[in-house]
Amino acid sequence: MKKAFLFFWILTFMAVASFAQAYEASIQYDKKKQQAIAIDYSYPKEAVENAITQKLSGMGYKAKEEKGILNRDKGFLVYKNAYITAISSERMDYLIKVERKSRKESDEAVLYMVMMNGDNNALGAMDAAGVGNAKSFLNNMLPEIEAANLELQIKAQEETVAKAEKKLRELKDDQASLEKKLQQNKTDQENTQKDIESQKQALGVLVGKRKPAK
Repeated sequence: MKKAFLFFWILTFMAVASFAQAYEASIQYDKKKQQAIAIDYSYPKEAVENAITQKLSGMGYKAKEEKGILNRDKGFLVYKNAYITAISSERMDYLIKVERKSRKESDEAVLYMVMMNGDNNALGAMDAAGVGNAKSFLNNMLPEIEAANLELQIKAQEETVAKAEKKLRELKDDQASLEKKLQQNKTDQENTQKDIESQKQALGVLVGKRKPAK
């Protein structure tokens, strides 16, 4: 009984340990190394990015995306003067960037969250509770990411079904075209057969007009 109980707790610990846990990291922004809260998710970049944008959109915030070929901050989502009560009672600028973990790991993504008070990085001035709140905010994103990933899978499957249906329509159109050609071919054969018989009759008449050799 004790062994079974111990085994259960080992499995529980392993399951909890496997969940994504946020950690302190750094990332380059505005030509500076910025302190950030980061987290690794076992989901594609698009799913993670969709989840965070939808979550903040639900709070009434729309991101300004850093763009431009020569923009070193390209890919950052900037939420100006945002009030996220789960993290802080103060308004801050939240800079979000989601990257693929590596070229090989297309289903793994890293989310970075930089918090700014004006031109100053806010993370260094936060107490342990504030840092914990920021980490918990990202730790608790998993249900939204799972939902966003499901929507991507549904969309991909819908596109697969649509492609298959289009291919079937094209095959049916090809069949109809071939059947039409076959019918025309059959009609042409019948007409050609009639013409051959007519020409043979004409040939017979001409041959019948030959005079016997003397």
